[in-house]
Amino acid sequence: MYLSLRGITKSFDGVKALAGVSLDIEEGEFVCFLGPSGCGKTTLLRIIAGLETPDAAEIRFAGRDLTDIPARERNFGIVFQSYSLFPNMTVARNIAYGLECRKWRREDIPGRVISMLALVNLSDQAAKFPHQLSGGQQQRVALARALAPRPAVLLLDEPLSALDAKVREDLRAEIKDLQSRLRITTIMVTHDQHEAMEVADRIVVMDRGRIEQIGRPVELYERPANRFVAGFLGRMNLVRDVHGHALAGIRPEHVELCAGSEAPHERRTGRVSRSVFLGSITRVTLSVDGQDLTLEVQGRRDDLAPGAEIAVRIPARALVRLDDGLP
Repeated sequence: MYLSLRGITKSFDGVKALAGVSLDIEEGEFVCFLGPSGCGKTTLLRIIAGLETPDAAEIRFAGRDLTDIPARERNFGIVFQSYSLFPNMTVARNIAYGLECRKWRREDIPGRVISMLALVNLSDQAAKFPHQLSGGQQQRVALARALAPRPAVLLLDEPLSALDAKVREDLRAEIKDLQSRLRITTIMVTHDQHEAMEVADRIVVMDRGRIEQIGRPVELYERPANRFVAGFLGRMNLVRDVHGHALAGIRPEHVELCAGSEAPHERRTGRVSRSVFLGSITRVTLSVDGQDLTLEVQGRRDDLAPGAEIAVRIPARALVRLDDGLP
């Protein structure tokens, strides 16, 4: 295995941030650590980078034990949320400085800087200073700087969270494209489910210092292991199955408006409490037996305004079993 983590444990002031996390990552894979604030995802990334010392751990990279190897000797590139560019250096110098610190031959540095600027579409910005760039451009410089020394692994710590929505969407597509072209093993920390689902080959869903589930985006969305995963990746309605006991979930897009011929056990009737037009879909919240049920229908639906009484079908085939000890 290219990168192997075993028993990663870390506490801060008696509070456990990581509780025995184990994970294998393959060469060339794009993995996202996804979870809410405080779940341990950034701590795990920093331990992989060598920036944080675990209480207990085994970290192996390409067969080599990295547990006690300092960050500067791991050959991992890191991009932070805050960019961390040197404000008194030009874009070109920011990239070159990292190569100088890695003891690159002086004559090789200018060509590498030029190629990195071209890679991130900033060739015309080489002489500018960070304050003269947009947030998206600054993050591209940080990415070029991290990639310049040809790292074995690229680590991204919520690199897009400080950007506005449109720039974030464009840049994550660029990051995925770069990773695919370079085939560099990449680990990204994010709390944004859409970001993770767009870029990741596999997603590691974390909560309270533990891994809840690992899988491809489609696997996690269609077959969540428990209620936490189901609710964190997309929207999920919680319902009881046909026998009224086992807890199950159904995605809003799988709830269907009734045509009148549905089996009684798949049919529910309720009153619309909220209707939101979102362009391609209308998201409707329906109050059924004192609980909210969300469904999504194509296009604009004026007949589903608040107060309307409607019947819906909950197909048994679309239910996902979610019994995990939660009430």
